[in-house]
Amino acid sequence: MMHRVRIGVDVGGTFTKSVAIDMDTGRIIGKATVPTSHFSQEGVSTGIVESLIKLIRKEGINESNIELISHSTTQAVNALLEGDTTKVGIIGMGVSLEKNDIMKRTNLGNVKLGPNKYLKTCYRFLDTSKFLDEKEISQVIKELKDEGATVLIVSEAYGVDDPSNELYVMKKSNLPATAGHELTGIYGLEIRTLTAAINASILLKAIGTANYVEKAVRQQEISAPLTIMKGDGGLTDMNTFKTKPILTVLSGPAASVAGALLHLRILNGIFIEVGGTSTNICVIKNGKPEIKYVTIMEHPTCIKSLDVRVVGIAGGSLVRWSGKKITDVGPRSAHISGLKYSCFAEPQELEGGQIVTFMPREGDPIDYIGIEAGAGKRFAITTTCAANALGIIPDNDYAKGDKESAQLALSILGQRLGMNMEEVANKILDISTKKILQTIRTLIREYKLKDDKFVLIGGGGGASVLVPLIAQKLECQFRIADNSEVISSIGVCTASIREEREKIIDKPKPDDISLFIQEVEKIAISKGALPESISSQSEYISEKSLLRVTVYGNMKLDVSVNDAKEIDDEEAEVLACELFGINEGVHRIFNMKDYYIFACEIHKKKLFLKSRKQPVLVLDKFGHVRVSIENADIYSGSPHEMKEKIESLIDKHGFSKDELAPQIHIVDGKRILDFSSLSSTAHVIKAVTDELDRTVNNQITIIIKV
Repeated sequence: MMHRVRIGVDVGGTFTKSVAIDMDTGRIIGKATVPTSHFSQEGVSTGIVESLIKLIRKEGINESNIELISHSTTQAVNALLEGDTTKVGIIGMGVSLEKNDIMKRTNLGNVKLGPNKYLKTCYRFLDTSKFLDEKEISQVIKELKDEGATVLIVSEAYGVDDPSNELYVMKKSNLPATAGHELTGIYGLEIRTLTAAINASILLKAIGTANYVEKAVRQQEISAPLTIMKGDGGLTDMNTFKTKPILTVLSGPAASVAGALLHLRILNGIFIEVGGTSTNICVIKNGKPEIKYVTIMEHPTCIKSLDVRVVGIAGGSLVRWSGKKITDVGPRSAHISGLKYSCFAEPQELEGGQIVTFMPREGDPIDYIGIEAGAGKRFAITTTCAANALGIIPDNDYAKGDKESAQLALSILGQRLGMNMEEVANKILDISTKKILQTIRTLIREYKLKDDKFVLIGGGGGASVLVPLIAQKLECQFRIADNSEVISSIGVCTASIREEREKIIDKPKPDDISLFIQEVEKIAISKGALPESISSQSEYISEKSLLRVTVYGNMKLDVSVNDAKEIDDEEAEVLACELFGINEGVHRIFNMKDYYIFACEIHKKKLFLKSRKQPVLVLDKFGHVRVSIENADIYSGSPHEMKEKIESLIDKHGFSKDELAPQIHIVDGKRILDFSSLSSTAHVIKAVTDELDRTVNNQITIIIKV
């Protein structure tokens, strides 16, 4: 009997897929797929509800056993791509002496989103060098409404230091409103204002989507919490989506990466999700996906998300020609055109078929090709058809089709081009893989991945179509994720809470960092993270005076499933060897209840010199990478012994109190404390000493980056 069921719904460009997981056993109960409802009045949320209900009914799931429903969304991205935004009223604020500069940086005008598509704004300025008058605020808001504004943003110079004026004006607004300080704690008035404006422009659509999904779920008598995937790979609640929809940009790709990290053990790799319409590519380094500030339609923002590169090629991409040769593959797909793949047809359906050209959508080039057979029925020639024709798709794979049908379709095309079937198939796949390889090679350069130190991980329904060929050309290893076709849905419903905040602070002291960490931890707990599962990391970027704190935590609902999924000592050691890329020689440092800490020695000889490195790896009890350092010293002992060790090391290496501090991690029971953000040795000593004085654990492990 299923007592604890979690459901994840992922909205893809082609299909919306739901998966139900028995959280007591980790078993997948069932899957359901419906076409993504791009053209529904309610947008993609219609497909979310349809796939959810289809899954529940198909598997006979008792609504009272559902503990969580989580979904990804393309609502934010679609609205911005299509220019489906509302007019934003901007209230810029600051002291009168700086009025001209503030107006220049907060009066955005109309922000270009695409060809003939704009985010429209109107603007007023409020002087905060005097007392803010309620009547003046009301008048300003009325004027903006008269100009067509349906949402407001409030942006004050230095509002991140003191947001009281922004909050006061928002409180007086009778329109949905957002403020610059709510989305980021960093300076940069113009970028903060632009980020808030983009967020506000999709606010009404997000509220409508959230309300529709919530209402539909409650009508099914499901009382389980609803969460949504953010672009940084963490989950958040629906109330956050209603006020900060911009956080869900790249929500879908983030879901697939989250699924890969939860169910595959990866230290360094490139995750490639091959869908029906597009391919998402993300670098995983030291066990974590790479994250960066999001650029929306060439506009930089303050929002951070997974660095996912999207390529317009996938399993359903259509072939294009000049009449004499194949010229391209994609970006349009069979699904957008409403065509069935040739390889999923019966051979007799294709007999006597002829090549035809067509426009997948109004305004597209007319050089896309398909096969028209009896009764005018059309079929697509896709990358999946080419892979099936060559027989490279494994049996029982999601992309497995009818080999005879695929070969017949490509032979029909080959006859028109003067090529045999194999040449046509290889040409289609060669064009497709080159597009993805171009992006992968760019990522390898940007993130300085070593050729022999990464693996390709394939996800998505079309993974087996393209990933093995890409790995062959890169001469690297690859793996296809289990249940790859629903890896995003799995990621959506099993991801953890992730909260990250940034603030400008010059030369932070230990107390500053500690207070900021506590502040972010409280936010994560308020979103559903179990307090004892919390781990925190801080980073200080001195050239920007920027303090960044990231907090991870498991959902409160995860308590029993964590017990079911724990790895044992032997599994942990095997995993550590795999991640280090060695067969033996790994040793475990100190037997901790909640973490496995491993180290190994790597000796390298270069000309006449020998070098020794000691990589260190910290895994949690589920096998997820929490800390990975290429070269570090590691010590374990009582809090008192570790205090003495730190002080002796500082003295031994002759660090002055004002010198750049060593980077130190402390593994203390359930917590991992990162002190790498501290900029001076004096601060490190105080912070570490304070933590060791507070700890109730008898054994502590300290990791010092060399």
